[in-house]
Amino acid sequence: MSYNRILVKLGTNLLTGNSEHLSLETMSSLVGQMARLHKQGLDVIVVSSGAIAAGRQRLGPIKGRKEMPFKQVLAAVGQSRLMDAYDQLFGWHEITIAQTLLTRTDLTDRLSYLNARNTLLMLLELRVVPIVNENDVVAVDEIREAQFGDNDNLSALVASLVDADLLMILTDKAGLYSADPDKDPNAQLIQCIDRIDESIECLAGASSSTRGTGGMATKIEAAKLATASGVAVVIADGREHDIVTRLAADESIGTYFRPTTSKLESRKRWLLSQISRGSLAIDSGAIKAIRTQNKSLLPAGITRTIGSFERGEVVNVLDNETDTEVACGITNYSSDEINTIKGAHSDRIAELLGYEYGTEVVHRDNLVVF
Repeated sequence: MSYNRILVKLGTNLLTGNSEHLSLETMSSLVGQMARLHKQGLDVIVVSSGAIAAGRQRLGPIKGRKEMPFKQVLAAVGQSRLMDAYDQLFGWHEITIAQTLLTRTDLTDRLSYLNARNTLLMLLELRVVPIVNENDVVAVDEIREAQFGDNDNLSALVASLVDADLLMILTDKAGLYSADPDKDPNAQLIQCIDRIDESIECLAGASSSTRGTGGMATKIEAAKLATASGVAVVIADGREHDIVTRLAADESIGTYFRPTTSKLESRKRWLLSQISRGSLAIDSGAIKAIRTQNKSLLPAGITRTIGSFERGEVVNVLDNETDTEVACGITNYSSDEINTIKGAHSDRIAELLGYEYGTEVVHRDNLVVF
């Protein structure tokens, strides 16, 4: 299988080598492998744990402090150190990185979701490597819906967000076993899973992680979410030699989870399940561009709007002559804004509105064509 966009999730235990501090040797090796993929033209996104460990390393041992505010302090202190390490390591390969902090609420709120997606896609287009992490400073136990669980579920949500082809969940375990390998000498590594059902979830068991907050159970949960979005997932030991490049070359290592649907089908199903807030009528040139050339919908091709809607809402796209539905998608502009810029070239958006959210009214990645 050929992968063009790969998301690499790096767990705390892997990055620390099960110690109390970040292992720059481990990080350097992993970054070097990702840099090779980047230079081959692949899109690479990193979801990294390790901020709390980096904070603990900087502040030193403080006994008896395990409450949530203290963990947030560790994250606040460690986040800049973690990013500084990535900046230097990727910098050696002349690759620019960008820090992206997210919480679950960022991906459930309509506008935040759209902003995060557009930003990440633009970074990839500019050949920048996004380094994504949960915003531990605001994600607390008391707000459970804002937590991802050691970034495992965050990695799955981001993989879906950016339409990744492969999610690598790299940890200090070889993958999913038929039994607990620490207790059962006959436990066998499961190499491939077609569908995650209750029997597979039971095999994951409870977390035995000592420094990270996500065990195998959260990794299986993440794999279930990602595969349902059309993303292939592999859980593997990040300490294996050249693990990132070997997995990208489709070598059989760890436990591989097949996608249960195509990315197009998943996105189409999601868009079609949303309530349309209005419609855009477009001319024949725009219809040809989105149908046969896989282009985004630009303001120049829009003739009129139907209904009132806000930026980030789902709209129908109609043939101006017949009112036949030709597509649906997420709009970057409100109906009032579109009424101002319709028929105009994209380079006039800022002039007409005084600002812009991009050159496209509906980006091709947020558009399903019928």
